[in-house]
Amino acid sequence: MVFSYSTNAFVKYSLAEAVKLIAQTGFQGVEIMCDRPHLYPPDANEQDLENFKQLLKELNLTITNLNCFTLFAVGNTWLPSWIEPDESRRQERIDHTLNCLDIAHFLGSPCISVPPGGPPVEMSRDASLKLFRQGLERVIPKAEALGVSILIEPEPDLLIENSRQMSSFIKDFASPNLGVNFDVGHFYCVGEAPEVALETLFDKIGHIHIEDIAPTRKHHHLIPGLGAIDYDAFFKRLGELNYTKDVCVELYTYTEAPCEAGVKSIETLKPVMEKYGFLV
Repeated sequence: MVFSYSTNAFVKYSLAEAVKLIAQTGFQGVEIMCDRPHLYPPDANEQDLENFKQLLKELNLTITNLNCFTLFAVGNTWLPSWIEPDESRRQERIDHTLNCLDIAHFLGSPCISVPPGGPPVEMSRDASLKLFRQGLERVIPKAEALGVSILIEPEPDLLIENSRQMSSFIKDFASPNLGVNFDVGHFYCVGEAPEVALETLFDKIGHIHIEDIAPTRKHHHLIPGLGAIDYDAFFKRLGELNYTKDVCVELYTYTEAPCEAGVKSIETLKPVMEKYGFLV
């Protein structure tokens, strides 16, 4: 297991600066934000990618995931989505995912994470799920060919927000290259105990996002230890399930002090992770 930190906390820095700071903060790995100001695919040529790959090697950082959720370059946190009524906007999401798969393969990332459909639109839930399914069917063949996993990340107030919905949706896909990016805080926000949601989705989990959430369950990422999530219970269950994939701290809410937030996260999580057999 690699313990990593997402560059989406470092949007006030260039990608190169971000990964250098993450390495200095003490993390073994990095999750790359595939959006501006970091690694938006149309902005990066092959030489840029080769230079970045070499930098990661020099820093001894492992890529755990490409975060392909946001699209600020052409939209916002959620849009363009998989389920927009406008076909051209849906195509933008599909093209972005295909481009991210190519970059993941080039850089050696085992997976990319994508949004779970998108914010609800003016159509039936069944119709929205059908559009999401059709979009994924356009990108799964490339994922399989390249050996990269596409991980859907359930999120509050989006098309798929809890473990029951996720389990119901993904069971219709046979591809081993489609799975789940398990964001611990997101499940807590929608009223689920993360350690219980783990059991429902465990066989499909390819990567984990870590952050804390206030007792109000408001969707706002906090440094682990500052909220109400029981991380002792979570890592205890994760250890019992023999989890071997990677874990990533995601604190895009701390852009003013990302290094300090990272250090505090390590200080809080390292003892409990090591307690249950996860080396940090």
